[in-house]
Amino acid sequence: MIDKYSEAQRTKDSRESCVPSLASGSDSLTLFTEGDDLYDVMLASIAAAQQSVRLESYIFADDEIGWRFAEALGERARSGVDVRLHLDAAGSLFWSSRRLERHLRRQGVKVRWFHRWNWRRPWRYNCRNHRKLLVLDAKEAYLGGFNIHRENSRKVYGEARWRDTHLGLKEALAAQTADLFDAFWNGHWRGGAPQIPVDNSVLMSNHSRRARRQLRYLYGEFFKGARRSLYLTTPYFVPDRRTQRNIINAARRGLDVRLLVPRKSDMRLVRWATQAAYANLLRAGVRIYEYLPRMLHAKTAVSDRTFAIVGTSNLDYRSFFVNYELNLFSRDAELSSRLEDQFMKDLDEGEEISPGRWAHRGWSGHFSESIGWIARRWL
Repeated sequence: MIDKYSEAQRTKDSRESCVPSLASGSDSLTLFTEGDDLYDVMLASIAAAQQSVRLESYIFADDEIGWRFAEALGERARSGVDVRLHLDAAGSLFWSSRRLERHLRRQGVKVRWFHRWNWRRPWRYNCRNHRKLLVLDAKEAYLGGFNIHRENSRKVYGEARWRDTHLGLKEALAAQTADLFDAFWNGHWRGGAPQIPVDNSVLMSNHSRRARRQLRYLYGEFFKGARRSLYLTTPYFVPDRRTQRNIINAARRGLDVRLLVPRKSDMRLVRWATQAAYANLLRAGVRIYEYLPRMLHAKTAVSDRTFAIVGTSNLDYRSFFVNYELNLFSRDAELSSRLEDQFMKDLDEGEEISPGRWAHRGWSGHFSESIGWIARRWL
């Protein structure tokens, strides 16, 4: 594990990782926080595609939203557009259906499953393609936390819809996402060249050992480079030691460090593991909030209103060490400002954890946290 590296090895890795340096400025990025808005724009972009449609999704459900996308993809495929759909076998296991897959294939959509169950190589099933990416004609792309399912639609699911975040990308960044999609589609998920910064942003995948080092060091630069504030939103917070240390050190430097996690979680064991980290963070001065009204699924971070991260990675072991992820690191001033404003809006719908009350929680809380912490590396 990286946590056990010697200081000399970490220094060597830092030199070898070639972490990109980003300048401040403004890129052409669009922020989405409502599923209906995102889905409408994505479907319109699919309808306008002339050459290719590339879609990766961890979940592609057999429901009202999934069928809207299935019909849109099928229409493009029948029109001669190259339509490719890459789904994660584990992520879509209880959401998708053979009926939906058969329909897509009959329309001419090329469907591929990532790491389907194989008795000869069962360990592969634990390694998942957690990316959510749509690329149109290599000129337009959408990236973030939204899956293709009804839980993100206010029109279909109501006020209990999931709270998530996604980005729209254009031009050079979109072209890079097309390359990243093709590498995965062709089975080259352990190789591929690192992405080149575009203006003030860079796409970071974790498709290889070197890419994982780059990703972790860029996260380190994000934490250590903050000077005033550090605001983190994640549905699954099960940090490795280095990430936890970086967050604690930021708070001890006097920064305004705040963490937003969901009160309502779809995985109880993950919630227990998250709460096991509360005590150390609270003692260091980190302010922790739990989002109350609905499921929080957004994966964002912003520091100093100038540096932002949006993508598919949670702050947990699985995203850092097991799953395949894709994130955008950006010094886009407008994006950072909008993410900070959204963070503050989300805090208004959350409840802050009191350090005093947390210190006096009951024995049952300590017990469940211990179970979650023991299981943290396998969640």
